[in-house]
Amino acid sequence: MALNEALIPEFDAEMANTRKTLERVPTDKFSWKPHEKSGSMGWLANHLADVPEWAVYTLQQESLDMAPNGVAPTPPPPPKTTQELLAKFDKNVAAARALLAKASDAEMHKTWSLLSNGTTIITMPRIACLRTWVMNHGIHHRAQLGVYLRLNDIAVPAIYGPSADESGM
Repeated sequence: MALNEALIPEFDAEMANTRKTLERVPTDKFSWKPHEKSGSMGWLANHLADVPEWAVYTLQQESLDMAPNGVAPTPPPPPKTTQELLAKFDKNVAAARALLAKASDAEMHKTWSLLSNGTTIITMPRIACLRTWVMNHGIHHRAQLGVYLRLNDIAVPAIYGPSADESGM
């Protein structure tokens, strides 16, 4: 079995679970933070919506410089509503999945690097980047968002089994 064929079912399942979580984020809670050192719910949800785009960078480029010439690019404005957030996530997932579906084993084994101002921060095979910076990174932040939801008395979706809010599922 090709690497992409092995990864796609997991990618699809994780993205579906992430979308279920993002659907629960109410627009009126975008500014809520559990602690002064924490990102807001809107920031965290937006970051989670961006994570699938790392697959696009990973599969289309040999590297990504987060601060070319020492200057970080200006990010686009964050979504203002839950609907905009979901549209952004869906767009990123569709682009990532399309590239993943076409990726050969040879492409998956090619090296990919993350740079900052031309200095290499990490280098790893694309498959490792997809697992670490797309799949695992997304799961990590989705769990954080689940805590944010719980602290706001918003029903946490069932992910790998029932949640306390959806125990009958």
